[in-house]
Amino acid sequence: MKSRRLAETIVRSIAAVCAAILIMSVPVAAQGKWWQSDKFIKELGLTPEQTRTLENTFQASLPNLRALKKALDEAEAEFERRWERGDEVPIMEQVNQVEAARAELNKARTTQLLRMRRVLTTNQWAKFTALHQAAERERLPSQPRADSK
Repeated sequence: MKSRRLAETIVRSIAAVCAAILIMSVPVAAQGKWWQSDKFIKELGLTPEQTRTLENTFQASLPNLRALKKALDEAEAEFERRWERGDEVPIMEQVNQVEAARAELNKARTTQLLRMRRVLTTNQWAKFTALHQAAERERLPSQPRADSK
């Protein structure tokens, strides 16, 4: 009984982490290739060279990101198979595999974003951050504050 609760807690934790990653990635994904957007080019003052460099960085990262995403998907599928069988030790071993695959994907994505950030000047980065925050505010409706009752 205790091992079943532990396994259920782990599954809920994995689901929560997946949801958080999805939520965090939506603004960037929704913007698509922001460095090719007329709005971002104009507001950030991107040069043609910066736009090319950002695109090259994105394209160079893509094969690795796709491979890492495939590895994560496969690890999660194996986790689901083991979960259905209900054996604690194999489930826990697979949790380690899933989290390792997720960590590798997140590190690769962060490396890509850091490389892209280095292309921008300090001023451009500040403007990008403001644009990103504005997009986030538009995407998420205002949440009532707990103390506003």
